[in-house]
Amino acid sequence: MSDQTASKPSINSWLEDELYQQYLNDRKAVDESWKTIFETNGGSKPTTGNGIAATVPVAPKSAIVTQPAPAIQAGPAEQLVALRGAAARIAENMQASLSVPTATSQRSIPVKVIDENRRILNHHRALAGKGKLSYTHIIGWAIVKALKDVPAINNAYVENGGEAYRVLRSQIAIGIAVDVAGKDGTRSLMVPNIKNAGGMNFAQYADAFDDIVKRARAAKLGLPDFTGTTISLTNPGTVGTVASVPRLMPGQGAIIATGTIDYPAEYQGVTDEMRTMLGLSKVMNVTCTYDHRVIQGAESGAFLGRLQALLQGEDNFYDRIFADLRVPYHPVKWEPDRHTSLPGAGGSGRTAEIAKEAAVLQLINAYRVRGHLIADLDPLGTEPSYHAELDPATYGLTIWDLDREFLTGNLGQEISDGALSLERATLRQILETLRQTYCAKIGCEYMNIQHPEQKRWLQQHMEPKANAWPLDRETRVRILERLMEAEGFEHFLHARFVGQKRFSLEGGETAMAILDEILELAAHGNVHEIVVGMAHRGRLTVLANLVGKAMTQIFSEFEGNVDPDSTQGSGDVKYHLGSSGIRRTTSGRDITVSVAPNPSHLEAVDPVV
Repeated sequence: MSDQTASKPSINSWLEDELYQQYLNDRKAVDESWKTIFETNGGSKPTTGNGIAATVPVAPKSAIVTQPAPAIQAGPAEQLVALRGAAARIAENMQASLSVPTATSQRSIPVKVIDENRRILNHHRALAGKGKLSYTHIIGWAIVKALKDVPAINNAYVENGGEAYRVLRSQIAIGIAVDVAGKDGTRSLMVPNIKNAGGMNFAQYADAFDDIVKRARAAKLGLPDFTGTTISLTNPGTVGTVASVPRLMPGQGAIIATGTIDYPAEYQGVTDEMRTMLGLSKVMNVTCTYDHRVIQGAESGAFLGRLQALLQGEDNFYDRIFADLRVPYHPVKWEPDRHTSLPGAGGSGRTAEIAKEAAVLQLINAYRVRGHLIADLDPLGTEPSYHAELDPATYGLTIWDLDREFLTGNLGQEISDGALSLERATLRQILETLRQTYCAKIGCEYMNIQHPEQKRWLQQHMEPKANAWPLDRETRVRILERLMEAEGFEHFLHARFVGQKRFSLEGGETAMAILDEILELAAHGNVHEIVVGMAHRGRLTVLANLVGKAMTQIFSEFEGNVDPDSTQGSGDVKYHLGSSGIRRTTSGRDITVSVAPNPSHLEAVDPVV
């Protein structure tokens, strides 16, 4: 009897089989990392396992007795279909999983805090043009953090030389189950992992998460993406599974599964209004299936308890996520509901409800006054910071109030007849409207205006559309053309006239799109002439692309060929000059545009115009 080292199957073994068959048919069809492995093994197929090899006895050929398998007869309404390729390997993996003595712990977790903080994060990320975070992003991160308090869940069992060992791991490589659709419509589960997840912050982890999911669905994963997994997260709840006990493959200590998110069965027939009034939360069942040889039930229970504590906001779990993503709000945390009153009830409960209505009106006013302080206005990336007056908690509003309706005063009302009016809205709708209007890419400070009708006019034009007006394709193309004209002009000057004094528009190219739109609106309003007064910076771009001053004349001024009749001095005289021209707008109307001279550094622009 001899010994031979063999790798144990893993959940991704079916993928190895498919890639190996692709390699045999076309060696260029597989990723370089797989190609190297296949060639290193002399053209034979390796098994990744989880980076742990086991020694198993193998009998010599002379000692092997082969017996024919019993024949299986299909019934009259049955058909035998042989398992091949991925299907056969999955069956083999499931057979191997039977060798792992597992046990499972289960916990039902309220998801109110996860849900609300995810909404806040994704709303902010949408305003910044970034992708959404899923529940799996956040739950996976909570698993990583919980493992630091209960590290035993990250261990594994292995046998070597006939002896049993506990593998103690100092790093976390969390496997993320990714559902991948095949070309034939079949679906398979890939489980690549994020290496050293415990050494990352949340922003780095989220980027790594998105990267492996993107590469999994594009068939761009390499062999290293699958090796060394220490713990896995699978989410069958996306297909409606309430709770799951997944199989655990050899070489891994535990696998975590999350079920569907919904209200408990006994409350699913209750109206939304009643659930909101009672302060009921949706729940999610989480299971921890673990290798009972190295992990005990008490450790698994403690791990799930720690996971729940983090997902409910303990130990600044969400505060650190918000800080890592530079979100200028405080996250919501788990707390008891405050002062709810049943319909028709009076007394202190009714007084508390009136106080909440007043608090919401205070919050709306605070966003109108202070919202610009946390708007995303800096193109260089400096992130706005938290402001207490814009936090609902400052006014005694809790996580349970987000689904409740409140009076909004005149929030969101338009001038036109029949327009949408948010006379009553949920606190969530109110906050999203206010944040979109005053804290996104547009900041507006106007509440200091002394005339109420002027303030109301601004509110009526900003709040109904939340300062987000859709632009048609023609307008978007025109904006792009103005930006390209400004960029091209400035880049040419920079490359052609090296060392020349330049007051460029670079960094403010959007001003050209704004000026162009002003001309369009003015022409539409039968304005015949516009006079522009401006300082040096960007003047040449405006003269060239807005007024229509000849490029040859502008370039000759850079060469030193200044008009001899000019009485405005020399040196940077080109930045003092003005010009006039006729511009045809997209509506076909002509409008005269003049840029007034600015002959002295000490003169203000307005008196000149």
